[in-house]
Amino acid sequence: MTPVATPPDLRALTTLRFLAAAWVVLYTAWPHLDVSWVPVAVTRGYLGVEVFFVLSGFILSHVYLAAAGEKRFSYGGFLWARIARVYPLHLVTLFGMIALGVAATVVGLSIDGSLTDWRALPAHLTMTHAWGLAPISAFNHPSWSISAEWFAYLTFPAYAFVAWRMRERPWVAVALAAAFALGIYALFQPLAGFSLTEATFLWGALRIVPCFALGCALYLVYRRAPIRYAGPVALASGAGALASASLGLWDPVTVLFAGALILALGSLDNARAGVLGSRVGVYLGEISYSIYMVCAPVLLLTTNAAAMATGADDKRFHIFVWLALVAAIPVAAMLTYHLVERPCRKAFRGFAERRQNRSRAKATQAGSPERVLQPSETIV
Repeated sequence: MTPVATPPDLRALTTLRFLAAAWVVLYTAWPHLDVSWVPVAVTRGYLGVEVFFVLSGFILSHVYLAAAGEKRFSYGGFLWARIARVYPLHLVTLFGMIALGVAATVVGLSIDGSLTDWRALPAHLTMTHAWGLAPISAFNHPSWSISAEWFAYLTFPAYAFVAWRMRERPWVAVALAAAFALGIYALFQPLAGFSLTEATFLWGALRIVPCFALGCALYLVYRRAPIRYAGPVALASGAGALASASLGLWDPVTVLFAGALILALGSLDNARAGVLGSRVGVYLGEISYSIYMVCAPVLLLTTNAAAMATGADDKRFHIFVWLALVAAIPVAAMLTYHLVERPCRKAFRGFAERRQNRSRAKATQAGSPERVLQPSETIV
């Protein structure tokens, strides 16, 4: 079967990235709000990371699966593109947290000793700190998920190998991926004593596996044909995910609803996506990685400053102060997006293109047939 033509971008899914990041931010920032209650859905904000993981499997399959299945896939080009996407900002936030920790120590502020536990630095530098190689969670804690993503990137050819062979049976692939996910979740909890959806630096590499596989499988459905009634299905799936999180149901139930939401939003035509396809929504989605990565350092800095200014030693603030602290996160994210993410991606892309041009020139001089650049070798 010939796959349907797909747009270069799926705008509603880009906006969904922002909503997932906002969920994580609420989960992280809520303890600093001086109220006596916490919505159950906020306590499940860590599941925003699962949304990212399923999205990652879906989007990477959207971009690279056909090339991998048709033997046009450059593994080196793929990894270079992934490094360009995540590593520069990871380094900036890593050393930013180190600087904050050192500065706090110098001025005599009390900080958690794990913030600058140097034993974890090698694993952070190699993005392996969610593989069980870091002795403790340290520095920019949310970056554990980038380590998990790096694990998925390295193993993507295995996912693509299976997905390509299931491409004519997409719903079977989804059923198998869902069963696989539920099986891992059910087995992990009694063995580890906590849910896999709450794993970070010890089991983060495993945490991404069922979500990434589900995203790859869901893409096969989209690849065959976007689902009908995508709008109503998206509304129902989103409502299901919100209800599941609000009722405190088993986390994998929310994950499956999120998967259905991703499939539905991916199937939604850009022109009919409404606010999810708007320029504002897409821009917020584009800076979502920055929002996620700067959340912890911004909160560390602003909550300490606000505590000194207001005398709130418990770092719990009035709603207006709290809103100002939270608003500082996307502002900082815009700065890192335009000053770090985009320039570094452009620099990495330029380096790759110059290297490919030199290789082409040498091949031409040697009388060799010019190799065609595949889409998977570009920075995405």
